[in-house]
Amino acid sequence: MSKKKSQLILGAFLPDAGHHLAAWRYPGARADGGLNFPHYWRLAQKAERGKFDFIFLSDGMGIRDHAHGLDELSRPGHAHLVHFEPLTLLSALSVVTERIGLVATASTHCNEPYHIARQFASLDHLSDGRAGWSVTASGHNAQTEVAARYERAREFLHVVSSLWDSWDDDAFLRDKTSGAYFDPDKLHALDHCGKHFSVRGPLSVARSPQGQPVIIQTNSSSEAALELAAETAEILFTAQRTFAEAKAFYSNMKEKLAKYDRSPDDLKITPGVFPVIGRTEQEAIDKYEELQELIDPKSGLTLLSELMGDIDLSPYPLDEPLPALLDNRAGKYRLKELTDLVGRENRTLRQLYMSLAGPRGHKMILGTPEQIADQFEEWFKGGAADGFNIMPPYLPGALDEFVELVIPLLQQRGLFRTEYEGRTLREHLGLRRPINKFTKAKEYSSA
Repeated sequence: MSKKKSQLILGAFLPDAGHHLAAWRYPGARADGGLNFPHYWRLAQKAERGKFDFIFLSDGMGIRDHAHGLDELSRPGHAHLVHFEPLTLLSALSVVTERIGLVATASTHCNEPYHIARQFASLDHLSDGRAGWSVTASGHNAQTEVAARYERAREFLHVVSSLWDSWDDDAFLRDKTSGAYFDPDKLHALDHCGKHFSVRGPLSVARSPQGQPVIIQTNSSSEAALELAAETAEILFTAQRTFAEAKAFYSNMKEKLAKYDRSPDDLKITPGVFPVIGRTEQEAIDKYEELQELIDPKSGLTLLSELMGDIDLSPYPLDEPLPALLDNRAGKYRLKELTDLVGRENRTLRQLYMSLAGPRGHKMILGTPEQIADQFEEWFKGGAADGFNIMPPYLPGALDEFVELVIPLLQQRGLFRTEYEGRTLREHLGLRRPINKFTKAKEYSSA
């Protein structure tokens, strides 16, 4: 089943109280959202009523103390400290939703392939084919050489994908009369022995409803990350602020696919968008400024430190330009983009963390529902995006506004679905169901 080219892909990126650094302090936002299941239940069902393709949960392996020490965690403005493990949460949400895709981050740097393969295959079964894995190569040791991390990630993905093909779709007979539970010819042991992993297999989960969960990757400025995305990803979350930047990136990534014998439709590119919605543009601006006024300076500086690779910025004056500290320790933020931003605008530390506190370098739109729909249409029809990953500033209110005010406009313009046509995430996205690689190899060798 193919998704109509005239329709957008929309993901809902849902972190506890919202994307803005001070979201938890905003009136009506859920300050306890990270560990509040009814809150996430409501968000997931609201996004499904809006016919979103998927909800997305990012993850971190633990509490980061950054360069400032654990004592900094006690400051009044700190949030995002505790939250559900995302696969556990998505498993629960699979029971209270029916169609919307369920996507979570898991690192290739902090996990083992067999466990990840088992967990996401299980989620795909629990949800009847709605699981997606957002692959990240970051982890507890962000200083590891980028090329080495992506070398490990490539092998990790190969092992996971092969484990998902451990069983043919029709391997299980469950014949009570003969006593044959499965067909031995349709079981495949991986027997992988590589540089980073030795995994025999097979997986203790049958092939899942989608064949394999959807593979997602978050854009990094490194060439190693972009090549891995061109080779393996089916959705790419990106961060471009202007139409020209997005169009150039979109064209470049689509051209890369031919190198891996893939077509442009095999990879969907979805920039992140931080929308602040108002009945008028001024109302949206006022709403954003209200959020900005709630930022605790220490929280802002710690955010900036994290995005720059945990460089200690505390000795430097907030109202002077960023010191010349940037190097390869960008961690999980796109160093080149941050450097470009500083170089163009010569911002102070305070100005820089204030500008990053909401969109984190993604596109921000302050405006009316019509203005947001206009920009979505321009980017989509102009070849700059296949859709968007929506980053609500605060939750649940900003998701409610987007579903109730923006989505109807996109539907009226024929840019977005009015009803789900398929049941699986692959069907929503117009992605093919993968052929079992072991079965394909067997058929090829016998031909």
